[in-house]
Amino acid sequence: MVLTYRAALLAAAGVLFVALAMPSWGGVGLVVAVVVVVCVVDMLLAGSPRRLQLSREGDTAVRLGEHAAVNLLVANPGRRVRGLLRDAWPPSAGVLDPPHKLNLPHGERRRLTTNLLPTRRGDRQADRVTIRSIGPLGFAGRQGSHRVQWTVRALPPFKSRKHLPSRLARLRELDGRTALLVRGQGTEFDSLRDYVPGDDVRSIDWRATARRGNVVLRTWRPERDRQVAIVIDSGRMSAGRVGDAPRLDHAMDAALLLAALATRAGDRVSLLACDSAVRADVRRPAPEDVLPSFVNALANVEAELVQTDFRVVVSQVLERLGQRSLVVLLTGLDPAVIEESLLPVIGPLLRRHVIVLASVADPRLTELESTRSDLPEVYGAASAARTRLDRERVTAVLTRAGVTVLDENPDTIAPALADTYLALKKAGRL
Repeated sequence: MVLTYRAALLAAAGVLFVALAMPSWGGVGLVVAVVVVVCVVDMLLAGSPRRLQLSREGDTAVRLGEHAAVNLLVANPGRRVRGLLRDAWPPSAGVLDPPHKLNLPHGERRRLTTNLLPTRRGDRQADRVTIRSIGPLGFAGRQGSHRVQWTVRALPPFKSRKHLPSRLARLRELDGRTALLVRGQGTEFDSLRDYVPGDDVRSIDWRATARRGNVVLRTWRPERDRQVAIVIDSGRMSAGRVGDAPRLDHAMDAALLLAALATRAGDRVSLLACDSAVRADVRRPAPEDVLPSFVNALANVEAELVQTDFRVVVSQVLERLGQRSLVVLLTGLDPAVIEESLLPVIGPLLRRHVIVLASVADPRLTELESTRSDLPEVYGAASAARTRLDRERVTAVLTRAGVTVLDENPDTIAPALADTYLALKKAGRL
């Protein structure tokens, strides 16, 4: 049984009756009996919330930061139900609506919409649907709950997609779809065209020039159907927050932009999220399935508070790749971890593949280093400068080993990684 404010008002009126008209235990008993009888009768006349039939329909996936709508279909085979319905979800699902008012006669159905704005990635499962049915007098009612299963998956937001059109334009230039064609080691012959002043004379085809009687140039385009393996470190280094999100989320955003660009370039893209174990694994999906499969695989990946085992990472990558490929490792640039864990095991990868290591830098370190107005800020600036020097040192070590290193702020890591991919394409290193 549930009681409403009307029951409280009835009890208060009973108190006044006892105090003014019947100040005795008999008066108290009479008032209590009246309140109990009225509430029990009202409860019995209320429709049963447990007899309601509930089902769901609506969105099952939404990008983080966007709205989702889940409909609850309520059918009533019994007595009229008046009251409130609360569709409960976890706090991170971001329910925007208050409890629904319900007035459902016998034999009718209602569609009630719950709007969600998830605040975290991953699967958000519906909890109980609780209905409070109030009797016709409004003093009391019944309450019951139903389990109506539904899951909404909050996908990575892919904020860096705004950089995709400009990178695709540059890709078209490299791919021979505009007048600008380049030659690099490992590129493929495309066609012949007349020489234009300013062209590279090394690309002149002398035999074709002799046949035609005018200077003819060979054009080249980057090789297609290469393999690109994107590896995301999901260990403890990815758990730290940079700006308004963990490093892991910034790494995912950069991975999605690179995957979209490489797919349009005709390359085969795979994904691995790993720390001490594999957390997500997408192996060379069809071009039209690359982004859907990547965002679904990454939706439930969270940073684990364990040290990444780079022996596992390297063995997993070597197992997946045969021919020479581009391996993009999105991880932290912690000097101790890089020197003690990554450098001793990265040799087999460097001998067979092109390695790019991309790390999300914390722009707050630059702010700390430039602020020195009092003693605590001086110590903070010294610590930030030491961190910067350590990162520069480990970057130099990786570069000498043959690794291309990117250490960029959250806002620039995704476009910088895309630019690095295009530069490797242009140079014919893929």
